[in-house]
Amino acid sequence: MCGIAGAINLRGEPVPDLARRLDVMGELIAHRGPDDHGTWTHPRGHVGFAHRRLSIFDPTPAGRQPMAGPGGRVTTFNGEIYNWPELREELGGAWRTRTDTEVLLRAHERWGANAVDRLRGMFAYALWDEPGGELLLVRDRFGVKPLYYAQVGDVLYFASEAKALLPFLPAIRTDPEGLKDYLAFQFCLAGKTLFAGVRELLPGHRLVVRGGVARPERYWEVYYDLDWHHRETWFEERIEALLHESVRLHLRSDVPVGAYVSGGLDSSAVASLASLYASEPMKGFTGRFTEGPEYDESGYARIVAQERGLDLTVIDIGVDDFMREIGRVIYHLDFPVAGPGSFPQFMVSEAAARDVKVILGGQGGDEIFGGYTRYLIAYFEQCIKAAIEGTMHNGNFVVTYESIIPQLASLRNYKPMLQQFWREGLFGELDERYFRLINRAPDVERLVDVSALGDYDPFHAFAEIFNGRNVGHESYFDKMTHFDFKTLLPALLQVEDRVSMAHGLESRVPLLDHPLVELAATIPADVKFPGGRLKHVFARATRACVPEAIAQRQDKMGFPVPLVEWARGPARDHLRDTFATDRELYDRRAVLDALDGEAKFGRTFWGLLSLELWQQRFHDREHEFRSMLAPTTETTIT
Repeated sequence: MCGIAGAINLRGEPVPDLARRLDVMGELIAHRGPDDHGTWTHPRGHVGFAHRRLSIFDPTPAGRQPMAGPGGRVTTFNGEIYNWPELREELGGAWRTRTDTEVLLRAHERWGANAVDRLRGMFAYALWDEPGGELLLVRDRFGVKPLYYAQVGDVLYFASEAKALLPFLPAIRTDPEGLKDYLAFQFCLAGKTLFAGVRELLPGHRLVVRGGVARPERYWEVYYDLDWHHRETWFEERIEALLHESVRLHLRSDVPVGAYVSGGLDSSAVASLASLYASEPMKGFTGRFTEGPEYDESGYARIVAQERGLDLTVIDIGVDDFMREIGRVIYHLDFPVAGPGSFPQFMVSEAAARDVKVILGGQGGDEIFGGYTRYLIAYFEQCIKAAIEGTMHNGNFVVTYESIIPQLASLRNYKPMLQQFWREGLFGELDERYFRLINRAPDVERLVDVSALGDYDPFHAFAEIFNGRNVGHESYFDKMTHFDFKTLLPALLQVEDRVSMAHGLESRVPLLDHPLVELAATIPADVKFPGGRLKHVFARATRACVPEAIAQRQDKMGFPVPLVEWARGPARDHLRDTFATDRELYDRRAVLDALDGEAKFGRTFWGLLSLELWQQRFHDREHEFRSMLAPTTETTIT
């Protein structure tokens, strides 16, 4: 786990002051790799890499990066290849290190660009292939590890974090289409970012730079080719076997490994299995707020810890922490994000980093097995429609009106969402209905001048993903989970990566092992989601390792933050001071007035607060990023 960066002149000419440019990028991502750093430049000066190392395997100097391999190949690598010992045995020969980086170089020597198909893990890497005169930028299948790039003139820059590209842009400006995406979803679609000129390399893609052209191409896709031949018990057994295998692989490390324990099914399953295979007692970490029981799930985390022998650390998080740290959180995130849960994650990661260097989490379960309550809301509407039209049993719906009724109690805290969802009508096309369910833009249009952002309509980008050809036409459930898998999950993984790497902590996500994900995509919706029971097949597959109290929960709400209580109480003056000046797109007084009408778990105010802090940290400090290119600067931005 590290930070990577680099630059290449597409015309093959020397990049001016390349060494200094690499140093600047390295400085801006130094937090990602506190153990070591290095740079490499090609003798011709037209391409170079920077690396910041967090040493997990072979922490000796032999594992230093950028690393050169046989045949004139050089790489700067971020992440982990969990099956590197098996690949190393398959490749054979003598080895200089005990690192997956050296295995990666040898794999490319043997299999070329197709080496990525053999990698089981999370990764983002750049590889210069001298014989082919080619640069490869590669990102893992799910976007666990980040990679951004920007072309400025003839030079293509890339880095693990977007902030490392900002000193080279002609100006730091907001991308209007990216902002429209953010206002609708609180993340961007199709590789856009909120920084004009900065692109995200999509998960499952590589960028091939050859002959002066940078061409993105997809190397992996998930296909929903449904398996109608096997029974539910077969899927449960396969999930259980693959999950055990994945957790064992994710425990490979030369440094201590811990686990997040949120009290939910996903993290509990991962932590419980890890405790079975760990060579010593696992350390677990969770956080809580003291504003009320709805903000404290540490009791469930303690159940997991007690039953599975975890050494649990519980940290209390308060409003003073929020006022002190929230600006730093947004800086490390690079972008405003969906929901304030990134703040407590940041605090728990900071606590975990004091005791361990690697931590396991449960990210991904909701997207691949169907755990979001909005899926139930959407299907409830479709059940009503089917009952009215008499199409209940025509194969288009995996739940019936009768069977879904027992599940509706879980919607108790979602009545405001239901009211908003239905206020503009019922039924309609599936893509239009799901877009309306997740679209947050109507909440902010009274506060933000969206018309100033141009004619781009986020619905079209949404619909292209939602109605993807790799998803069956009939399954509403698969379409919903597929969209979230392709968009929301990478956005959440961005948070997972940034809040951990801000503290030099490697976060691993065993549920996102591609054999497990590929299996899940073949499971019919009426097995995953029978009667509207969320994550049904995953819950059954993990019942042997998860405490009964966790398996039976129906009130899990993520990591809710008492933001509204703080904003109307002890943080009121602090937040009003945060909105000190008007912005071009919104009036600060209108934003603060809107706070009085914010629902308890509403996200309108958070979305604009996050946006305002992002503008302060990056747009308002543009001169600091620009000054970093001066040869004598000592600027440190935090």
